[in-house]
Amino acid sequence: MPEPTLTELADKLDDLARLLTRQTGMLGALTERGADTARPDLPLLVELHALHTGAVQCAASARTRRERAAFTAMGAGLDRLLAGRGGRMVAPAVGDAFSAASMEAAEVIDADDPDQDRRVARLLEPGLDVAGRSVRPARVAVYRHRPH
Repeated sequence: MPEPTLTELADKLDDLARLLTRQTGMLGALTERGADTARPDLPLLVELHALHTGAVQCAASARTRRERAAFTAMGAGLDRLLAGRGGRMVAPAVGDAFSAASMEAAEVIDADDPDQDRRVARLLEPGLDVAGRSVRPARVAVYRHRPH
């Protein structure tokens, strides 16, 4: 394969500069539209939530530190984009009280301690809240105390 000429390299750099300018303009337009959170774009937020969930899962199963960092950065960017468009990730912490309004008990774990009853044991997948309404409940494992 022959070496590219300086003219060819200059043309490629010009193409790249035009592409970056166009993408910057598109991102600016998205940001301006995102400022109107009175009516969030629900289908877009649901898709962004799914992408965020996928990025987090890929980060957790990444084989290299570089892949993990890339997927983590992607997830953080999607989280900021969700927030900017009127969405909020719902990620209950271990020990939080279970709330059927924003959570789904995907797993039930027996607990010996009655104080753990109906408490979050583990976050399986974050949920999505839009304008104060749960759109996708957080999937959690919940402790359940059953007296012997």
